[in-house]
Amino acid sequence: QARMWAYAVGFTVLPHVGGFLGWLINRKEIPLWYEKLKKPSWCPPRKIFPVAWTVLYTGMGYASYLVWNDLGGCSSKAVVPLGLYGAQLALNWLWPPFFFGARNLRLALIDILCLDGLVIGTMCSWYHINKIAMLLMVPYLGWLAMATCLTIHIWKDNPEQKPGKSE
Repeated sequence: QARMWAYAVGFTVLPHVGGFLGWLINRKEIPLWYEKLKKPSWCPPRKIFPVAWTVLYTGMGYASYLVWNDLGGCSSKAVVPLGLYGAQLALNWLWPPFFFGARNLRLALIDILCLDGLVIGTMCSWYHINKIAMLLMVPYLGWLAMATCLTIHIWKDNPEQKPGKSE
């Protein structure tokens, strides 16, 4: 029983690791660069993002534990559903370095569009394994839809500077 509790906590905490590292590495770019970008009026306030991501990472992490547990751990049946989950998590963690670190709006947009597809694929693969796990991903997909639209608007409204040109 204690071992299963430890697994549940580990799976639940895992997504937060990349999210925290992304924030830690890129936190200085937010006031210096992000605040100056042209954003749509419906862009959420900056203070909402850490709260939203804490809730979303917790939900997706616990959902991945439910799937892992239902499939009996790291079995051959778990390769596709947890592989899709791992791939989407990697793309999720890559978005902040692309967007804030490299300030590459085009690459961030490509990343988040691929991320959207992988999250939908993950949810579809989880549907027959554990419907609660799949439903725990719904708020994440909703937030990603908003984040994708926001990324598209920021990319369109903030043309990237060519090397050698000043603002």
